[in-house]
Amino acid sequence: MLIGEVARRSGVSARMLRHYESRGLVRPSGRTGSGYREYSAEDIRRIFHIESLRSLGLSLREIGRALDDPGFTPSALVDDLIRQTRERIAAETELLTRLRRIDAADPTGWEGVLQVVALLQALGSKSADARQRAALSSVDEVPAPVEALVEAALSETDPNVAGALRWALARSGDGGPALLAEGLGSPVAAVRERAVQALAELAGGEATARLRDALAHPDVVVRGHAALALGARGTADAVPTLIDMIVAGRNDTDAADALSVLASDTATADRIATGLVDRLTHDTAEAPARGRLTQALAGIPGTTAARALMELSHDEDRAVALTAAYLLQLRDAR
Repeated sequence: MLIGEVARRSGVSARMLRHYESRGLVRPSGRTGSGYREYSAEDIRRIFHIESLRSLGLSLREIGRALDDPGFTPSALVDDLIRQTRERIAAETELLTRLRRIDAADPTGWEGVLQVVALLQALGSKSADARQRAALSSVDEVPAPVEALVEAALSETDPNVAGALRWALARSGDGGPALLAEGLGSPVAAVRERAVQALAELAGGEATARLRDALAHPDVVVRGHAALALGARGTADAVPTLIDMIVAGRNDTDAADALSVLASDTATADRIATGLVDRLTHDTAEAPARGRLTQALAGIPGTTAARALMELSHDEDRAVALTAAYLLQLRDAR
């Protein structure tokens, strides 16, 4: 079969066939009387083998070795191809992410593109000062894509930079709550905590809704941060979690303060007092927890809390009784 027919049937151009021949990969078995290359069935089968190996990403040198070296074993080469492919995919994915973020910033010209690129590079800098400057400048100077700020916030370990990133996120517009909520699903506890801390500093209904969802999170740290943030926003859904925090002694002072804020509403105040009393009455809490629950009643107005303190002033636990009696005196003095 002549080269033109081989090219037509195989899909490999005549020019490429000649290149294969020059590299010693294919040697036509014969020549016609006029000197034209003539390929045998075995030659054509080898051409298809070459194309198959090229589709795996092998170089022509590697293909020649694979086809001609009797001692060649493909396992090491395939493993190397897998590694190279993964590295290439990672690099291409990183490039795609960077391009998407530049596009999201909607620069008006090449100067804007370069500014965004510089900002993204600074957010990934090894220098904490550079990262902090980038976070602060992202609000007024060079708008940073929300996705980039969220990624930086979730990975940041320096407390000062983390604070600057949360500040920038709070002023970055839409998109932050949903992306941070994804961070709550991270298998890394530190990432989950950074996500809920950043959510707590975002205003708006979507952020509040995401924090409400976080009250059911299996991570007690996430639940605690969400409850404290919701308490500051006047969201009564946080009451059970805040009481749990007081019982467990996790940020119990902050939790009691949040309950005091929520208790400004009369109906919520009665609910809080009832919840505290219920845990005091029916919970198997140890003495320190009962003491914290009693102290938490101090910031709760209304008759339910006052009646509970009166009963607790006669509690068999002397520390609880003394605390309740003291708190009653303070209430009477107001």
